[in-house]
Amino acid sequence: MDRVDGRLKVTGAAKYSAEMPAANMSYAVIAQSTVANGRITKIDTRNAHAVPGVIEILTHENAPKLPVPNVGRVLSLLQDTLVRYNGQPIALVIADTLEHATEAANRVKATYSSTKPVLEMKASDAYAPSQARGSKPDSLKGNVIAGLAKADVRVEHTYSTPFENHNPMEPHSTVVVPDGDKLTVYDATQYVIGDRDTIAKTFGLPPENVRLVSYFTGGGFGSKGSVWSHVPLAAMAARVVQRPVKLVLSRRQMFGPVGGRPETEQKVALGATRDGTLTAIRHESMSHTSRFEDFLEPAAMQTRILYESPNIETKHRLVKLDVGTPTYQRAPGHATGTYALESALDELAVALDMDPLALRLKNYAEKDPDSGHPWSSKSLRECYRVASEKFGWSKRIAKPGSMRDGNVMIGYGMATATYPTNRQKATAIVYLTEQSGKPHALVQTATQEIGTGTYTVMTQVAAAALGLPVEQVRFELGDSRMPPSPVSGGSMTAASTGSAVNDVCKEARRQLDAQVASGKSLAANPLTVTLDSAPGAERQQYSMHSFGAVFAEVRVDRDLGEIRVPRIVSAYGAGRILNAKLAHSQLVGGVVWGVGMALEEETIVDRRTGRYLNADLAEYHVPVNADIGQLDVSFVEEDDKFVNPIGVKGIGEIGITGVAAALANAVYNATGVRVRDLPITLDKVFVAKKGIA
Repeated sequence: MDRVDGRLKVTGAAKYSAEMPAANMSYAVIAQSTVANGRITKIDTRNAHAVPGVIEILTHENAPKLPVPNVGRVLSLLQDTLVRYNGQPIALVIADTLEHATEAANRVKATYSSTKPVLEMKASDAYAPSQARGSKPDSLKGNVIAGLAKADVRVEHTYSTPFENHNPMEPHSTVVVPDGDKLTVYDATQYVIGDRDTIAKTFGLPPENVRLVSYFTGGGFGSKGSVWSHVPLAAMAARVVQRPVKLVLSRRQMFGPVGGRPETEQKVALGATRDGTLTAIRHESMSHTSRFEDFLEPAAMQTRILYESPNIETKHRLVKLDVGTPTYQRAPGHATGTYALESALDELAVALDMDPLALRLKNYAEKDPDSGHPWSSKSLRECYRVASEKFGWSKRIAKPGSMRDGNVMIGYGMATATYPTNRQKATAIVYLTEQSGKPHALVQTATQEIGTGTYTVMTQVAAAALGLPVEQVRFELGDSRMPPSPVSGGSMTAASTGSAVNDVCKEARRQLDAQVASGKSLAANPLTVTLDSAPGAERQQYSMHSFGAVFAEVRVDRDLGEIRVPRIVSAYGAGRILNAKLAHSQLVGGVVWGVGMALEEETIVDRRTGRYLNADLAEYHVPVNADIGQLDVSFVEEDDKFVNPIGVKGIGEIGITGVAAALANAVYNATGVRVRDLPITLDKVFVAKKGIA
């Protein structure tokens, strides 16, 4: 089924938050700090006020005091003089045009008292966080020291991933329309209800006084799952000037105030007997957070469940730096963690002189090694088989540098992909009426369309549950006046919202059948049904994860060190696939991002000032079409009767996992150079090899 919103998007009729119209619109632009820590000693707005069209300039000196300035996280809402990171909002200019507001914001000048910021992670500064995504930050099974001691072969290395930033096509954008003590907020968000609640609490308003609308979000990937400072600032501005305010972050402002993937340093130790049986696994991860909030990149979580071993230990540590708080970025923890773990597995395979795929199959976990629970379903063996056969893995030559095409060295690499299956409570409502003698359904819930196809798959789920053609079903989302749904994060929208839509529509169908049986027509007796759908005890009985296998080919120029990726083949077991076309797009997008993570993406921070040096798409490199070769993505059929009512596992994030490791392993197979610090750039290959032989 094609996207139900496809025509709206390709014709430009789909309105995103920044495009929502309002009479008498004003424009807000944030002025940012130029130091990474300290206090504002003076702020001068006189030259800024001289710009024509300036309506108001808010600073800590005149901004309204807020009842609850920090709801859930610490925001920068002009409440004091404290500066916590470079790029922090220190003033907000509201003007009649974007150009006037931008010019005035550039004229705001501040002086500071500041000290040298701490901007590099040191192990001596590391501490244990209170939790890791709802679990304990550390885990221990068996005796890892003893397991390593009895191993015939051991590998132990440190792998690092850099600070990365979100760069969705749509930057963060908010339009706020005031009406007395009420607000209508159009926001680019991944969490309509959470967004509404945060704004209401921040300003001491009842939730019903805030209407949050988000019909389309142009990419989120985690960056728009939280409310950042610009959203309450836009609401503050609208309340002060009592007219609509539009605030859209510039591309440069996407670096700093709205988070990014934290830097990690990961130590992995593996021990195995000569036949490849793992005797011990240790994975210790250190990542950075801000001075004022704990945010953890849980990079060792997949290591607890991915391979069987009697001895497994994981640890997570944090280091506070003078930066903005990091945030979720596609497959948080698992994207970075699979790079380290799966690279280490490849290094162990080399040390054992064993095929990397055979090593993984040798240590295949038939049940969850961490909890001991059976899997709700697991098709990883089949994923390995399907992807390896399509790729032609059997033709790989293990000795690095053995496969060549003239002056180009060819390498094959593989890795395992995984991501947990998540689900939260959601509520949906269905209105059944009769139109032209046929039943029609309107289904609503306050979920979000972040580009993944939620409008479409929810229409399909509803139609199937109601037993109606899709043409007789309309699905609506994106308005806080609708029943609540959870955040579109953790790959759980289909599982959470989809289950609610399925359950409410099945109940509506039951009531409709009963009504028809009693002789009542739908024309005279329309039906309205609301239903909650929430997880039960199944999570205490089963371990729930998606799995996949990634195989990659690289071609490395012998003279230039240039790395090209002609093809990647991957296969996934992800439960029921609701829409093959949309699912394929999701996985392809994840794999492309994995290429960027492996070879290109890195946020460069000035270690003296905390300033972002490549805060634009000219210098922060992401893959373009010319970087991507053939991508072959397939699904293994999987019927999971336990995971949720519609049997889906979620696919938004697994696609990026394992890709960076598969490419790193392929680069080693091509060149004999093991790059343990992402991104893998040609200079790292050359420096390690001192010229490629």
